[in-house]
Amino acid sequence: MELGLWVAGPAAAGLLADWGAEVVKLEAPAGDPMRWFFRLATGSKVERNPPFALDNRGKRSVAIDLRTADGRDAAGRILDRADVFITNLRPDALERVGLDPESLRRRCPRLIYASITGYGAAGADRDRPGYDVGAFWARSGVADTLTVEGSAPPMIRGGFGDHVTALAAVSGILAALVERNESGQGRLVETSLLRTGMYCLGWDLNIQLEFGKVRAPVARTDTETPLMNSYRAGDGRWFWLIGLEADRHFPGLTRAIGRETLTEDARFSDARARRHNRAALIELLDEAFHAHPLSVWATRFDAEDVWWAPVQSPAEVVADPQARAAGAFVEVRTAEGGTESQIAGPVTFDRKSPRLGGVPSLGEHTREVLHEAGLADAEIETAAAAVATANAASRER
Repeated sequence: MELGLWVAGPAAAGLLADWGAEVVKLEAPAGDPMRWFFRLATGSKVERNPPFALDNRGKRSVAIDLRTADGRDAAGRILDRADVFITNLRPDALERVGLDPESLRRRCPRLIYASITGYGAAGADRDRPGYDVGAFWARSGVADTLTVEGSAPPMIRGGFGDHVTALAAVSGILAALVERNESGQGRLVETSLLRTGMYCLGWDLNIQLEFGKVRAPVARTDTETPLMNSYRAGDGRWFWLIGLEADRHFPGLTRAIGRETLTEDARFSDARARRHNRAALIELLDEAFHAHPLSVWATRFDAEDVWWAPVQSPAEVVADPQARAAGAFVEVRTAEGGTESQIAGPVTFDRKSPRLGGVPSLGEHTREVLHEAGLADAEIETAAAAVATANAASRER
């Protein structure tokens, strides 16, 4: 069962749904606010919601009011049948409705309880609102390490840190399920946007712990690794050289640009020399790459085994035949009975791309799930009436 809002919790449950798990999405009568993402963020009246679809397809939606005793009882009855509970509500909110780890694990000792928070389940900031821009991006140090002195910190793209955190949560859940097969006991699995951000920045933070400092970010014209740098072709297209093994990759690069004698230039004779003379080398490469469009460089790079990658726009990514070959798209059923292409999760099993269920409407499965949980018809009708009232109020907003 998922009790999630916005992205990180629903994304974790969404991956499991993609992989075939039965996921009950428990929502307040007014619904997960992510359903109204465009309206809440920008005031837009766009009805279709691709971000919500990505993280919530294939689930069953149950809408009940956890502020009432009946609602809490219904949630408990659903959880009695569950293997996993995923939530990214703040700890204080969970405690108010009796769905904190201690309470639920007493009731359901085999339950895998997966807690996703902004800043962790303990400490002074455990109940601080975060979103990924706050906890994963800003406070973890990621944004700072991408900010060249004198520039404003770059903005994170929507859902970026949430999806990394969802992957962490799913990994922990699967490990706990394997353990439960042997022990018979549930487990509390915890992750946070802060910790996943720090893990993603782990190289830098481990250097900070060891040496007490990390090299500040610099402009591309001053990077210490000119063969691991972005460049612009003559048609304005950006690309990345990815010659991490600098001494191995440099000769091929010189052949590709028609400057084989650079290998004999003392300034560029090895990786250390190129680091010390990086400004001169980057200037030279900038000038060389300006001579031809990226299509020409692509041919030359591949002929000389130069490792590189194009910088692609979203429109180019979704049209990239390699993305399709890699299984990056999946067909999802629509409410109208057809299918539409969406972005797949990052894992495929046996190279098969399943056809996934669509996005549930708010409370669409309330009656059937509560019936399966053993609630009486009168209790089910009360819950359904609350959803109808909340839906009407939502349409008026």
